[in-house]
Amino acid sequence: MFDIGFWELILISVVGLVVLGPERLPVAIRSVSRWVGAARNMANSVKDELSQELKIQELQENLKKAEQMGMQDLSPELRDSVDELKKAASDVQRPYADKKSEQSSATTSQKQE
Repeated sequence: MFDIGFWELILISVVGLVVLGPERLPVAIRSVSRWVGAARNMANSVKDELSQELKIQELQENLKKAEQMGMQDLSPELRDSVDELKKAASDVQRPYADKKSEQSSATTSQKQE
């Protein structure tokens, strides 16, 4: 990202030591490292979200192609995408189905008491 060599780091540390002094320099280094870490975490999360959105977009395009072809004579790539979408949809619905079954079983056990 930045092309900072050894001598540049030495120069920055000497200037920091002169300007901040030996008492405040460690605190300043910790603050800067936290900011850099937060910036990296934010950049990684944005990158992950974008890649996930691109994958979802690709799956939706493959699903549209499959629907246009009438879900027959699909290429293996499209068939895999459709299967992946079906699995994702069932995984999303499963927690709600589990909660409904727990609620209905709890309701029937309360009625029996």
